[in-house]
Amino acid sequence: MSDHLKISPQNAISDSDIARVIPCKQLSMSDPFKWLALAMKDASQEPGITLFFGLIFAAIPWLIIELVRLTGWHLVIMPALVCFMLIVPFIAACMYDVSWELAKNSEPTLRHCVKTLKRNAISEWGLGVFLMILMVFWLRVASLIHALYPPYLDENLINLLPFLAVGTVVGAVFTLLVFFLIAFTQPILMERKVDLATALLTNMNAIWTNKGPMMLWAFIILMSVLIGFATWFVGFVFLMPLVGYATWHGYVDTIDTRDIVEIKSEPKPELKPELKPEPKPKPE
Repeated sequence: MSDHLKISPQNAISDSDIARVIPCKQLSMSDPFKWLALAMKDASQEPGITLFFGLIFAAIPWLIIELVRLTGWHLVIMPALVCFMLIVPFIAACMYDVSWELAKNSEPTLRHCVKTLKRNAISEWGLGVFLMILMVFWLRVASLIHALYPPYLDENLINLLPFLAVGTVVGAVFTLLVFFLIAFTQPILMERKVDLATALLTNMNAIWTNKGPMMLWAFIILMSVLIGFATWFVGFVFLMPLVGYATWHGYVDTIDTRDIVEIKSEPKPELKPELKPEPKPKPE
């Protein structure tokens, strides 16, 4: 369980003057599995909504692959991925809203999920654009790696092995960078309604403070993605909603929300009527 009383140590991120950094809690290595258990509970309580969003997560990559296969135009991947990166934060926000409503003992609905998108729309669009820029940068790096492959070599496993190794290492580093930047950024934007800089720095501080548990959580997400691709996107139907629900529980367990509870539970002070001073008697 996360240590709700232990204060996280100070570091360059928390001491930054760029934006406010919301304090975080210190996690244990078992916490990511607790998030998954809570996510499974949420999915069992709302199987219809879970299946609906799971089908969306599976349909998007399948449609991209089918579009490339039917048109034979591989350049279509670029605009398709740009659109995907722009809408991913909003799809994820819907998943977080389901877990949030269940935590409040309310009934989640698709209508309420859509209304959630208006909570912090400007910052969420900013996050989408930020993800798009990162994706374009990765595509350029991948194109550069591909251009460095000698065209005169035969395409066999031995010749491709160095090329694949370099691409895998660079891709892993880039994936860790993206995870470091946005693991909890979207839930912070949705629940706290803060600016993008505050959400990014708060997320980075939380991951830096909890390197071990967060690297385990990143590995769990990676395995979910690999299983999804290995099953020709069928695994995404079940795994992506679980990752979405678990991310919300991870956010609640990691980012300090005590000030919100205190504000909500703090009784409003009673306004006492002002007592007018009695007039002094006039001298006779």
